[in-house]
Amino acid sequence: MAIFVYEIRSGLSQMPRAHSAAFLGAVEAALGDSLVQSSLDQFLKEPFGLIYVSSGGSEGLFLQQFSSYDSPCYLLTSGDSNSLAASMEILAYLRRHGRKGEILHGDAESIAIRIRTLSRAARAKERLSGLRIGVVGKPSDWLIASELDRDACAGKLGVEVVDLPMDELLEAGRSAPPVRNEWTEQLLLQGYDRAETEKALRIYDALKLLVSRHRLGAVTVRCFDLLGSVCTTGCLALAILNAEGIYAGCEGDVPSTLSMAILGELSGRPVFMCNPSRIDTKAGHMVLAHCTLPVNMPEEMTLTTHFESGIGVAIAGSLPVGPCTVFKAGADLSRYYAKTGQIEKNLREPTLCRTQIQVALDDMTYFLTDPIQNHHLVCTGAYTDEIKEFFALL
Repeated sequence: MAIFVYEIRSGLSQMPRAHSAAFLGAVEAALGDSLVQSSLDQFLKEPFGLIYVSSGGSEGLFLQQFSSYDSPCYLLTSGDSNSLAASMEILAYLRRHGRKGEILHGDAESIAIRIRTLSRAARAKERLSGLRIGVVGKPSDWLIASELDRDACAGKLGVEVVDLPMDELLEAGRSAPPVRNEWTEQLLLQGYDRAETEKALRIYDALKLLVSRHRLGAVTVRCFDLLGSVCTTGCLALAILNAEGIYAGCEGDVPSTLSMAILGELSGRPVFMCNPSRIDTKAGHMVLAHCTLPVNMPEEMTLTTHFESGIGVAIAGSLPVGPCTVFKAGADLSRYYAKTGQIEKNLREPTLCRTQIQVALDDMTYFLTDPIQNHHLVCTGAYTDEIKEFFALL
């Protein structure tokens, strides 16, 4: 994805243009994305861009062109022509006036890593603005600490919550056209009870209809109500929607569904919503489990029944061993938890939800002393820096 760069350069600069081009070319090669030099008008329209301070004496130009710019100013600097000195003066001005900014300086690889982190945060914030989260039914009765602060989330992020009655989902289950795609076919090919699988996929058909009807980018369902009304679960439906890029959470848990969307947009990876099930502080690991996860996330999977009810269809998946990020945002986005861990192994214990992972974390005090609700979100890879920068933008 192209990243726009606007250059400010003093008319007194003697540095050859070719020298600037070589510096930008080295950063671009390390970044793996294009750096596109832009006009000021084009730059100001972008959610993220770099202000390349290519020479000393350009501080006045910055004031002329960016005096009313309200986004963070990321100052790209080289080690030549007093580029760093000018950037330090500009950053000091920004700080004195309560504005956000940062100097990007060093070797090309270090600069590229920082650009990648900052751009992911800014673009995730832009994509999440206007997100509509559908809540089908209401949060499950046991989610006593999981009510989203709708005003705070609308103000900070532009997220809208849309309340939908459970009856609308049930009616859609009777009238929605069947949807068949690579994900439904993959699940049908698992060879699990065909009638039960088809019944579970009707919940997917119904949710697809609601997503289209209400222009939803995310949805969460009071899924335990389905056990009695239609004698199945929402596990497969949520698994497919997540694979399709519609963030889908269990149990009517709105803060967790929003957290899922934040982590998904920052990482570009599928996200597992799960329960912390067991913590071993001496060994330094914990077990997280749930009965659904994005169908494009596991290396292997089998279908079985939903854990608590013993009916319906749930996914028992195996996630890749390696680095992961454990995350949860607070109900008003004023706090969050983010930690890089290590998926050590997949478990298959009969007393836990069907997908189970053992994750090593260097400090689990948070979970036992000050947790943000129950459900947490996991994706593969390390994204705590991106999370930190995202929340700094709110």
